[in-house]
Amino acid sequence: MSRSTVCITCDFDAVSAWLHLFDAGESPTKLSRGLFGVDHGTPRLLDLFDRHDIETTWFVPGHTIESFPDVCETVWSRGHEVQHHGWTHRPLSSYETEAEERADIERGIESIEALTGRRPVGFRSPSWDFSPRTLSILRDLEFEWDSSQMGSDFLPYRLHDDWEAPLDGPFDRGVPTEIVELPVSWQRDDFPPFAYRRGQGFVTERSVFDQWQAQFEWMHEHVDDGVFVLTIHPQVSGQSHRLANLERLLESMRARSDVEFRTLSSVVDAFVDR
Repeated sequence: MSRSTVCITCDFDAVSAWLHLFDAGESPTKLSRGLFGVDHGTPRLLDLFDRHDIETTWFVPGHTIESFPDVCETVWSRGHEVQHHGWTHRPLSSYETEAEERADIERGIESIEALTGRRPVGFRSPSWDFSPRTLSILRDLEFEWDSSQMGSDFLPYRLHDDWEAPLDGPFDRGVPTEIVELPVSWQRDDFPPFAYRRGQGFVTERSVFDQWQAQFEWMHEHVDDGVFVLTIHPQVSGQSHRLANLERLLESMRARSDVEFRTLSSVVDAFVDR
């Protein structure tokens, strides 16, 4: 592995995120924001990645695959990996039973297999939300890695099972599992600062990209074999004014001779082989 690795990940939620978020499922205006990601954001991002010869990881809900199969086929055919992101982007902790949660994940597996001909090995939970049951389900369904949790910033690690967090006793982190975690951060996600929701305005656009640049540079300077995972959404970063900022960020990273862009699966393979 090179000294620093950059992983660009795209959460292709399309309209599925709005079905459960902010009671927007019956709002054509909010749903149209997802459609922007399908019709405009995704083609623009794919062209950007082609120009810079960057292979990325796309987390795609089954709902997106079944609703917009042609666009999802384009993502796959242009050389990007497609991994699991739920079926309808419903937070997993909202399911009342293990059977309901498992059914959602299994349906998402079926959608990805129909698109790619391959069973997904990677998982990113909708809204980065795990229930206490999720890890056991992922292990049972033979997932190899996850990218939803925040126990590190720039280094992969093993997820732990059988943990305990009692209110009246000490925390027990449990035992490590075979599932590798590629940690995420709300500070490296475009949705919180850029996706307007009622009661929450925008931040200065340049300041967010400057923060991403500063985080990358700190990792590059201080963390051997660091992995910088950036999360973007076609309906957010596919906006015209953000594409230019994103391209400048990618160009600054690529200018370093000891930086490599990789998919999350390839990072996991190298981590396991150490």
